[in-house]
Amino acid sequence: MQTSFFTDGQAAKSNSSAITAATGGGSPKDLFTTLLVAQIKNQNPLEPTDPSAFVNQLTQLSQMESLQNLSSQSSTNVAMLESLQALGMGAQVGSQVMVKASEVQLGQDVVNGAFNLSSPSANTAVVLTDASGANYRVNLGARPAGETTFAIDPVKLGLPQGRYTLAVDSASGESAAIEVAGTLQSVKLSASGGVVLDVSHIGEVAPAAITRFNGRSAT
Repeated sequence: MQTSFFTDGQAAKSNSSAITAATGGGSPKDLFTTLLVAQIKNQNPLEPTDPSAFVNQLTQLSQMESLQNLSSQSSTNVAMLESLQALGMGAQVGSQVMVKASEVQLGQDVVNGAFNLSSPSANTAVVLTDASGANYRVNLGARPAGETTFAIDPVKLGLPQGRYTLAVDSASGESAAIEVAGTLQSVKLSASGGVVLDVSHIGEVAPAAITRFNGRSAT
C-alpha cells in the first residue's frame, strides 16, 4: 500500500498554509509536528496510513531533538573550555615561553631560540631572510644530534629592524622546526571565539604554538 502525506489538491493547499505558518517563526520541531498532524488529519479514510509510519516519524523527531540538544551542548562546552583556557593562559602573562615559529620580529634585543637535530651536523647555521629576500646566517659550526640553542644579536650581526623568516641549514639537509623565546604579553579571545596569544619577538599565535613555559624572569 502506497502512503502519502496528502491525498488530493485541497489537502495539499491546506497544509501548504500550515507549513508557511510553521516556518514563519517556529522551530524545526514545531514544523515537524505540524506536518505530522496535517498528515494524520488529511489521510485518505479509505486507505489509512500504516500506524508504524507515524511511529517512525515520531522516532525521527526524537532523534532530531537529541541531535539539536547535543549540538547546543557541545557549542556551550567549547565556549566554556575556551574561556577557561583564556583564564589559564592569562595567569601566565609575563612568563618566558618558547614558541614554534617560522618568523621572528627583530629590533635591538638579542633573541634566543632552539631546534632539534636527529643526526649530527658538521656545519650548521640558522638562516634569516628579510622581506627583500636577503639572507643572513648565524653560524653554529658542528652540532651533535639533539637540541641546539642559538642567539640572534641584531646589533652584532648588523641586521636592520624588521621581520625575518627562519630556517635551519644543516650539513645533512635536515629540516628542523625552530623554537623562539619570547615573553607572553597578552591573552585575548578572537572574534571567532578562539584564544590568541601575543608573544614578544613573534606576534600573535595560537596556544598550540607554545612548546614550553620557562617561568618569569627574575627582577
